[in-house]
Amino acid sequence: MLKRLYDWTLSLAARKSAEVWLAVIAFVESSVFLIPADVLVLPMTLARPERAYRYALIATVASVLGGIAGWMLGYYAFDTLARPILDFYGKAAAFERLKDEWGSSVLLLLITSGLAHLPPIKVVTILSGVVKVDLWLFIVSAIVARGARFFLIAFLLRRYGEPIRAFIEKRLGVIAGAVAAAAILIYVGLKLAH
Repeated sequence: MLKRLYDWTLSLAARKSAEVWLAVIAFVESSVFLIPADVLVLPMTLARPERAYRYALIATVASVLGGIAGWMLGYYAFDTLARPILDFYGKAAAFERLKDEWGSSVLLLLITSGLAHLPPIKVVTILSGVVKVDLWLFIVSAIVARGARFFLIAFLLRRYGEPIRAFIEKRLGVIAGAVAAAAILIYVGLKLAH
């Protein structure tokens, strides 16, 4: 099922309505959908590199708006709507672990999930609402993290084109994950030092 969903999402990049679909996928990815918006950003940018930054902006804005929707799910409707979504994706246990271990440090999770999907962004946006992270702080961190990811992809694809695609698909997540892990280690080290 996941492969079919991925293929369907990828097929949206070839449509005339691709920008609309990019916004829709970026929005729902941040709160309820499994496939990341990168699946559309990559082929769309390779097909029209002159629109790379436009696509990055669309993905960033829609992703932040979707994150706000996830925050609201967590804040206002966790038991009725958010918990069933987490159960559906098998993320409820991960959510509870994050809530127990990182509830007070959810801002760091927002940055790492925004950059590298570690942990999945939908889990962190909902968690942010549950633990009542200030909405404006949430929005700023989402803009920074998601914008950095999408604009970096746009820059790399515009500058290097098709040859960088394999690198992005295979290694960008690893690099972003390493940066996210370093941020977590620095944070934990600073917390232990105090």
